[in-house]
Amino acid sequence: MSTNASNVPALEIKDLHAWYGESHILHGVDLTVNRGEVVTLLGRNGAGRTTTMRAIMGLTGARKGSIKINGNETIGLPTHKIAHYGIGYCPEERAIFSSLSCEENLLLPPVLKGARGGDTPGMSEAEIYEMFPNLRERKQSQGTRLSGGEQQMLAVGRILRTGANLLLLDEISEGLAPVIVQALARMILMLKKKGYTVVMVEQNFRFAAPLADRFYVMEHGTIVERFAASELQAKMPVLNELLGV
Repeated sequence: MSTNASNVPALEIKDLHAWYGESHILHGVDLTVNRGEVVTLLGRNGAGRTTTMRAIMGLTGARKGSIKINGNETIGLPTHKIAHYGIGYCPEERAIFSSLSCEENLLLPPVLKGARGGDTPGMSEAEIYEMFPNLRERKQSQGTRLSGGEQQMLAVGRILRTGANLLLLDEISEGLAPVIVQALARMILMLKKKGYTVVMVEQNFRFAAPLADRFYVMEHGTIVERFAASELQAKMPVLNELLGV
């Protein structure tokens, strides 16, 4: 049964361990994301940030600990059931269907009934085109003909169509032109205004810093630092040491 009390965190992770085969990657991750927050996971490559995202979605090997989405325990559930709790994952590889047009890609995902607490349906095509005018212009273009930035917008747009309101975004700014990165930043601020909850893994510190309400820093599969946006300046020496930013 879904819990919709507004004081329940959108995502609450306690003592999360995860494995790929014999490799023990996450070692007791604790992390809380409140509704309507933008939270960024920082860390060097190999720190365990993407594995944390994948573990939330049930895409790693063995997992143990607790992962609650809107108060619902999901650690024992398969990926397709986890998605029904209103969570959408945009992986680094984007995974759009290259043989389909932009519009067909957008229309493909099923709408998760009641995913957003039953009060808000997934975004309409029109709303997504309003957020991403580039996609409206390219709606008949095949997936392979879209630029990297347009593919990234389409990958996010597809998630928004489902009605998911907790978004996991993995390195969405990577390798994109500055003008596209600015468009993605505007998108995140717009989503926040609409009440979405966003968890980002980002290597691009300049992109993530102005967007996030709070930061978690990972190293060797554990959280080593956590702080609010208001503490960012004071934490810069520590971040320089941990991340080399």
